[in-house]
Parts: sequence; C-alpha cells; structure tokens
Amino acid sequence: MKKVKFQLRAGDPYIQLIQLLKAANLVFNGAEAQHVVVEGLVVRNGEVELRKRAKIVPGDCIVFQDTEVEVVAAEE
Repeated sequence: MKKVKFQLRAGDPYIQLIQLLKAANLVFNGAEAQHVVVEGLVVRNGEVELRKRAKIVPGDCIVFQDTEVEVVAAEE
C-alpha cells in the first residue's frame, strides 16, 4: 500500500473529504470524489466514511484503493 502525507494549509483546521481526495490526486474530479464516497469505497480511521463533506482533521487516516493518506497539520 502506498502511504502519503497530506499537509493542511496554514490556518485551515480541516479539509472536506471530497476536497482531500481531489487535492491528493486520488480522483480526477469532484464528481468522481462524490461517487467513490457514496459507494462506500473510502475508509476513514478504519471505518467506511459515507459523508462527502466530512471534516478531515490532522491525525485522520484515509484509505482509498491502494493509497493511505495521513493528514497532518500545517507547519507554522
């Protein structure tokens, strides 16, 4: 499994799930991001996440297909 760290932008306490999927280049566009979430293909911290706009915060781990994304806070 490929592991990736995703750093939030300075001042952002979270990122919405569909935005994270796009920003981490796991999907091609927003429509695909919404589709994979609704279909139950995204796992957050070991549980299937069905909320497209779930607030993903530092420390969360997102798994989609063969990629694991660890979300980290912005460096100050």
